[in-house]
Amino acid sequence: MTNIRRHERTLLLIAGVIMLNGILAVSLTLGAVDYSIIGATCGLIITFIVINIVLDKAGHAGDPLFLPLAALLIGIGLTTILRLKPNLFLLQEMWVGVGLICFLISAFVGRRLEQVAKYKYVCGFFGVCLLLIAILFGIDIGGHKSWVIIGPIRFQPSEFAKMFIVLFLAGYLSERRELITLATKHYGPLVLPHPRFIAPLIAVWGIGMAMFILQRDMGAALLYFGIAIIMTYMVNGKLSFVVIGLIFFLLGSVVCYKLYSHIQTRVDIWLNPWADPNGAAYQIVQSLFAFGSGGIMGSGLTYGFPAMIPEVHTDFIFAAIGEEMGFVGAGAVIIIYIIMVWRAFHVALLSTKPFSMLVAGGLAASMALQIFLIIGGVTKFFPLTGITLPFISYGGSSIVANFILLGILFAISEVRSYET
Repeated sequence: MTNIRRHERTLLLIAGVIMLNGILAVSLTLGAVDYSIIGATCGLIITFIVINIVLDKAGHAGDPLFLPLAALLIGIGLTTILRLKPNLFLLQEMWVGVGLICFLISAFVGRRLEQVAKYKYVCGFFGVCLLLIAILFGIDIGGHKSWVIIGPIRFQPSEFAKMFIVLFLAGYLSERRELITLATKHYGPLVLPHPRFIAPLIAVWGIGMAMFILQRDMGAALLYFGIAIIMTYMVNGKLSFVVIGLIFFLLGSVVCYKLYSHIQTRVDIWLNPWADPNGAAYQIVQSLFAFGSGGIMGSGLTYGFPAMIPEVHTDFIFAAIGEEMGFVGAGAVIIIYIIMVWRAFHVALLSTKPFSMLVAGGLAASMALQIFLIIGGVTKFFPLTGITLPFISYGGSSIVANFILLGILFAISEVRSYET
């Protein structure tokens, strides 16, 4: 066994002990211990270890922190879901198992990531198709049409579309990085690439606005547009592009606010939730009360009242953590995310190939933006977006998509600096 995988296994065991301790604590507080839950949790911990062994036997030298950090977040998420929605616990564990399999597959497939650059337009086509599926066939759940239901299966196409969009943008920008950097036009004090070289980015802006209007999904619109802006900045390093991009998005947002009542409602409850605390602003008001009552150390698992927040196990799970685990628990979650995002950007910086660098940077940016938007939303720092908290919120599509994302980053991270 290589030293890098041995260290990873030790960290996975520590994360597993923390996970099992949290599950036992909630089980004992709620009543008799359910041995099916304990058995499933032990099986999940063993699955993490088996993934580690498979990676070691295959000679993978990827970042040893990605999987343990994900296991730690999964443990926090499962503990909170068992506390909030015990009937969904085993289903969430099943999705985590599926996600781990997808992580392993993407870690192997990601070794040939450079070949994907040849099919960048195919990736873009699939990404746009997934977004169109949500726009055309999406079901209104929680105020936005981001869910598609096929029989017993319910999933969010946008969770998978973001990876295809990142692959497309990485392929397009890496191929035209010199033209985008050198072929510029002056617009007063701003220096921007020639319009014909940034047409796909303008298309992403258009898709973002369409999602904003038709799906009522401000979070996904911000996420996709933010990814496009950050990846373009990674190529040309010009702040003027970021500035003009933000101006365009703000202008589009203002127009949408003036034309559509549902967007007005989202912004109004952000500016002043106390105007309608028992109506449209009920969720955010209860979320603020949850954080306030949690204090520094929290009320303790099962001793708070997070169930008063509608959909607390999905959009507002961070509020539940803040109430029952306090500032300490919420801060620990944020620190884990900071380390994961930092390692992801570190992978991008160490990559010697432009396409891999942009893919890693785009995936890191998507993860960072998603975390910022959802935590900012439930703390009233930002309008509510309705997106999920990676690896913690309940939801199969989110869990699977984030494990695929992590597997790609793991594959890209296989560089000399991590080998022992």
